[in-house]
Amino acid sequence: METGDEKEEERKSPNRKRKSYDSDSHSCSKTNNNKVMFPLLLAAALSVSASNNNSKPTLTLSILKKCLTKFHSQLQSHPHPHLLTPFLSLSPLLLNDSITSPHIASLAAQIVGAASLISFHMNQLVVSDSPTLKSLISLISGSQTTVALAACDALLDMSSTSIGRQRLLHFSALETLMSVRRSSIPVSLSPGDGASIASLRIVFQKGELPVLLLNAAITLINTCNIEQLKKIPCKLSERFSVLLKEVWRDTHRKMLNGDILGPGQGMNLYFSSITINDLAESVFRLSIKIDQFPAHLSGEMVKRRIFGSSEDDFKHFILSRWEVSPCVVRRFSSASLVVDEIFTSSMPSLCFKDLFPSVLASILQGQTSCLPIDSDEFDILNFLKEVRNKLGCPLINEQDIRVLRTNNQSKQEVRFFQENVDSCFIKASQFLCVDDILKCQEAYNEGYTIALRGMEFRFERVALIANGLASIFGQPSAGANMYLTPPNSQGLARHYDDHCVFVCQIFGSKQWKISSQPNVQLPRLYDTCSIQNDEGINNSRANCYNFLLNEGDVLYIPRGFPHEACTNYTDGSAGFSLHLTLGIEVEPPFEWEGFMHVALFCWNHKQHHYNLCLKSLSGILNIVSVKLLHVIIGLIGDSDPTFRKACLVAAVSSQSDTNSWLGICQKTIFSNLIDKISRESRFSEALESVEVAIRRNEDPFQRIRWLRSLNQEMESVEGDDWVEGVFKLYVENKEMAERVLMEVKSKFCGEVSYEDVTAEYKILHEMYKMARKQYMNGMLSLHYV
Repeated sequence: METGDEKEEERKSPNRKRKSYDSDSHSCSKTNNNKVMFPLLLAAALSVSASNNNSKPTLTLSILKKCLTKFHSQLQSHPHPHLLTPFLSLSPLLLNDSITSPHIASLAAQIVGAASLISFHMNQLVVSDSPTLKSLISLISGSQTTVALAACDALLDMSSTSIGRQRLLHFSALETLMSVRRSSIPVSLSPGDGASIASLRIVFQKGELPVLLLNAAITLINTCNIEQLKKIPCKLSERFSVLLKEVWRDTHRKMLNGDILGPGQGMNLYFSSITINDLAESVFRLSIKIDQFPAHLSGEMVKRRIFGSSEDDFKHFILSRWEVSPCVVRRFSSASLVVDEIFTSSMPSLCFKDLFPSVLASILQGQTSCLPIDSDEFDILNFLKEVRNKLGCPLINEQDIRVLRTNNQSKQEVRFFQENVDSCFIKASQFLCVDDILKCQEAYNEGYTIALRGMEFRFERVALIANGLASIFGQPSAGANMYLTPPNSQGLARHYDDHCVFVCQIFGSKQWKISSQPNVQLPRLYDTCSIQNDEGINNSRANCYNFLLNEGDVLYIPRGFPHEACTNYTDGSAGFSLHLTLGIEVEPPFEWEGFMHVALFCWNHKQHHYNLCLKSLSGILNIVSVKLLHVIIGLIGDSDPTFRKACLVAAVSSQSDTNSWLGICQKTIFSNLIDKISRESRFSEALESVEVAIRRNEDPFQRIRWLRSLNQEMESVEGDDWVEGVFKLYVENKEMAERVLMEVKSKFCGEVSYEDVTAEYKILHEMYKMARKQYMNGMLSLHYV
């Protein structure tokens, strides 16, 4: 009887169907036949193996063929698992084509493959036989095409179960498959089983063997865990990636053009079981370990290019401008622009101003959707599992690309694809095909701005700049968007962002108007950033900043400052604008509030409070008091602007830097925030906050769930026990609880060590950084121009 896991394996392997069998009246006769067949098979095999390679007995080979053919037929019509064991004992000999013959080895491989499809038990029996697996894998790289074809087909049959795939990986089948030399394979597309465009199946225009080799390799690559991917030799991985990317480019172009075979087409082609998302996932997975950036661009280099060579310039910016007020951080002269190509070399197509905007369509046609990943997702393979049905799909309207303009009268944004839905091939928030991409050029000519998101996942040079900028400000990653605006036009309406941005003017000019910050509190990442009826915005000249950016200029806009930009100039001139916006997105762990949560976590871990027993009153009071102190830090953070500021501790990379101006600045902020917690901790407010959350059936500690990545023990006081028992008991002993909380707070504020916190904080920072790097590498591998 099949288990749930077995049925799932069946679902995952639609082209490798299991055969049903029953114990009918033929069982006895078949068994008796095998009592004769196997001794005969054994004798013939031993006779062939004992003969000279140049004079193999023809009669004996004929007997072997007849026995194997009969056994293969019997296995297909009335399969019986108990008959397989004697055959497996002979299979390593039969699979050795240098001892037997290519035809015998092919027959033996076919039998092994057929047996592995009979049942999960039979599959396990086959793949557990190490000599058989080794012999079969060795045939893949042989010179006999028919033998390699049968062996590869058998490997695919074995890989219909997870245990089969893992056993093949254990015996280096993947490395063997990847090592077989092959040329590029022309492709076509045919309708797949799923509704998603990424489920289209790939059709090949070459023989069956190259396709089976590719199919088997993709199947095993998509089975590997991170450690198995890391064990693949780098040179082999890079070489095979080149082949996969060639196939991917052809496949992506066909998908974008809607070039899909119809009924009756492709009579002479090979229809594989490989889908677009299978191929995209393999390309993505192999790139996880490959260094995408052979030319290194350090944070220091990016800092010098943006802020100048003097450290005093950067120091002045951090102390006076960062998260405080907008400013132009760099102005270029025409002469220096020729020398410095940090931004104009970001994309090869952008190196020549005269080509824009005519190259827009060619750039967009090489793009793939960069599917969103959760900020606290550290398992890149889990991400791939969740997005598998969309991985590799074309650009998605409103997610990857926005085509919009601001109406001069209403000052409201107008979306091109929503306004022209009847004449376009897409609906809102759907995929862009090649006809839609060509319409982007039409939209540009009508005054619409083309905004392309996720540039750091599409172009290596932009990725280098974004990574360098992130390191300057102590963040795991930074984002990048591109904006192409036609003359006399405005793209986005006035808005403010939940992250700081650096606007890098690549070509043309743009006029910027930035209003003063309407709220003293910095907006947090993922906060709603809407401006309604100019509420709270002072539009007077004294409270507005006006900047005209020319080529090479870099403008800084802090989060929370309303801004708008257009290509209408006061002198009456007109021209298009291309700029890159680099965003410093400060995730909750990397605000100063996040650093203080890490500080409390580190101190508590050092005190071993997490080992206290929840069954004793003293244990409950101490554990819950620490949790409540986390709530207090959050409440203070809601009202104190400093808690919301970006923590730059991770930007202080070495011990010598700790005593630099930036290191001392971070220590000072830390000390001030500890004093703030010591002075302003309010037991009643924190208790009420938790009670309200529980009444609403909400998690009181949702805000710090990211701390679980440092230690799983912190979950010990959550769930039903927390609501029904632990917290209830805590409240019943309110006076004692308040006293314990104040003691915990005093000890924490007096004993916590900045150095200890910094070490743990950088571990967390590296976890986020590694996940983002894996995602970036994967997405970069799926792009071409």
